[in-house]
Amino acid sequence: MGSVLLPLLILFIVLAASSIRILREYERAVVFQLGRFWKVKGPGLVILIPGVQKMVRIDLRVVTMNVEPQDVISRDNVSVKVSAVIFFRVIDPQKAIIQVENFLMATSQLAQTTLRVVLGKHELDEMLAERERLNVDIQRILDAQTDGWGIKVTNVEIKDIDLNESMVRAIARQAEAERERRAKVIHAEGEKQAAAALLEAAQTLARQPEAMQLRYLQTMTQVAGDRASTIVFPLPMDLLGSLLSGERKAAKDS
Repeated sequence: MGSVLLPLLILFIVLAASSIRILREYERAVVFQLGRFWKVKGPGLVILIPGVQKMVRIDLRVVTMNVEPQDVISRDNVSVKVSAVIFFRVIDPQKAIIQVENFLMATSQLAQTTLRVVLGKHELDEMLAERERLNVDIQRILDAQTDGWGIKVTNVEIKDIDLNESMVRAIARQAEAERERRAKVIHAEGEKQAAAALLEAAQTLARQPEAMQLRYLQTMTQVAGDRASTIVFPLPMDLLGSLLSGERKAAKDS
């Protein structure tokens, strides 16, 4: 009798051990009974009927996936290599197992295609200056397309936009030309403001001739304080006019 019970006891222990599963807090089990979906179970202790029920373990944590560099031709016909990273997680284990064969591979391929399609609709300047908006557009499209797979795309980040050397040099020349243009505009604006200030000063001095004499004397004082051996100083035209008129009057009298 004992020789019969011992194998049965061993068989019972083996079956009991094979029917027990322990799932962590972030794991779920999609259970199939005789090949048909039964229910999603977990976390904690899960008991299966050996030979009748099978389970597929699903991780619910956020997955970080690198998107391989993609060759993208922008709307202004510039060829660039773009790489990105996407963050997603499974929110419906039943759909993630039943609706798609391999949700990780499917999400990766979809992300690559979407990256090329979305960036191909924009010019290079938009790719470089408006990454945040492009990230949101790609994330929204991916999230809508993976919703039927029970996957939630939480974030997309464009990492690198690689340009060839000729394009890098062209962008550098463009930036240099833009800086020169701004410098010329600022210089012209300064000349305009200086001319307006000089015009206002001239109008003020013209209304008060005494102010012009005082300004002339002040300039002489400043020049006299310099240590230069030669001083070239302008002579006011009104003074020359008075001297010439005096000479002409003296000549007529003689």
